[in-house]
Amino acid sequence: MTKRFNGGVEFASEDGAAVGVPPWPGGPEEWARALAADARLDPDLLEHGDTRNVVDEYRYWSREAIVADLDRRRHPLHVGIENFAHDMNIGSVVRTANAFNVAEVHIVGKRRWNRRGAMVTERYQHVRHHDSVGELLAWSAEQELPVIGIDNLPGSVPLETYDLPERCMMLFGQEGPGLSEQAHEACDAVLSIAQYGSTRSINAGAAAAIAMHAWIRRHPFHQPPTTTDA
Repeated sequence: MTKRFNGGVEFASEDGAAVGVPPWPGGPEEWARALAADARLDPDLLEHGDTRNVVDEYRYWSREAIVADLDRRRHPLHVGIENFAHDMNIGSVVRTANAFNVAEVHIVGKRRWNRRGAMVTERYQHVRHHDSVGELLAWSAEQELPVIGIDNLPGSVPLETYDLPERCMMLFGQEGPGLSEQAHEACDAVLSIAQYGSTRSINAGAAAAIAMHAWIRRHPFHQPPTTTDA
């Protein structure tokens, strides 16, 4: 199964799932013309095809060109996650942060993190490391970013009713223990996600996706939060 794309054909697997595009049609002369017309294109991708998991707009673009384009329109949301136990959710958080084009992901604790869930999106997403919670908090204070913790802790405020600031640092704890005590105490607010089932919590990757999407609804879409009696 094939699809037309950019004057060529889009590769597809046997079940019809697109997996990329073939070399730019026309050979070396056409590749040279394409590069002369658009400096964002990558000569290696033109020659060999582009099988990356990127949106159609970025097919054949170099990684540097994609990052530069994303940087033009990144949201002023920062996302932090503690990594004291090599949390497998971090890759998922990075992937979601890339999907919502957040400014940066901040990993606190161990420098090594499980990249499997990121699906190589870390190549396009700015990721910053902090050795400790204190270091993250100091950096956030320098940037004048309020720290908003996301955890189902006693006294937390429902995410659904909270008016998220446009510039902020959303901070998530690791799977299991949640936010560390130091992080909890330092947060400007701690928000919980409404749950109606039998389990006590949802995993950090899912919580991060829900919270980031709540920010997207509040700011790019200008949807105010609901109230408890709505």
